[in-house]
Amino acid sequence: MRPWLRIFLIGLALWAASVLVTIWTENSNLVPTVVLLGSFLVPVTFVVWAYGRERSSEVTVELLFKAFVIGGVLGVLGASILESYLKPSLVMFVGVGLIEEGVKLAALMLLTRGLRRHDVRDGVVLGATVGFGFAAFESAGYAFNAMFTSEGVSVVQLVETEILRGVLAPVGHGLWSAIIGGVLFSAGGRLAGKVILTYLGVSLHALWDSMSGLAIAITLLLTGQPWQFQLIRIGKVPGVTDGQVHLYTVLNWGGLIIISALALLWLRSVMGAVNRRWR
Repeated sequence: MRPWLRIFLIGLALWAASVLVTIWTENSNLVPTVVLLGSFLVPVTFVVWAYGRERSSEVTVELLFKAFVIGGVLGVLGASILESYLKPSLVMFVGVGLIEEGVKLAALMLLTRGLRRHDVRDGVVLGATVGFGFAAFESAGYAFNAMFTSEGVSVVQLVETEILRGVLAPVGHGLWSAIIGGVLFSAGGRLAGKVILTYLGVSLHALWDSMSGLAIAITLLLTGQPWQFQLIRIGKVPGVTDGQVHLYTVLNWGGLIIISALALLWLRSVMGAVNRRWR
């Protein structure tokens, strides 16, 4: 059995056991175990998978650990500080995208500044590692917050949040950071023009983050009723029809799938350029 698959299956079994025992015993001491296992399982699995792919001797286990932990924590801290200055608006998600990708790029450059060679494959692996580290710590925060509801502590909501973020993790921060990591290393680790353009491009993952809001806006624009807009104008949340719910679901998930597919094609293009170069 491949190492990444073994890690995933063992981790999944431990997480499921932790959830069941927590619900059964109602022991709050187990909550951190559930949060950490659920938040780190998929990111760690993908880092191990990426490490098993073709790479140079520059990418060591120690460097991967630093990229995951230090890069992830620096990214989360930097994003939290800078995002605190953003005001709620239509362009807020654009600012969030620029900030998150900027701090991850800065962390990647800081951690890899001493490398003697810059192979694009290494850049993809290390960039993905920083991104998955960011995603792991961010998911832990989301899972912890989801646990607290108006009716008290809800382990079910915690679990639902971790499952959803775990499913989406492969096409989240790790994917976008892998793209910019590959381009950064193709420029010798320097902040060249193509790196800046790529940074601006991957920052558009803000569309991915805001797809739910965009889907709501498009749904109301296409099918909104006068009485719904009247309620919105006075600050009330209007009821929705079954048709609007279905349209919102299609637009939301369709948008996520399209954006993720474009990102995967972009990463494939970055890797394809390397393969063509070495033929």
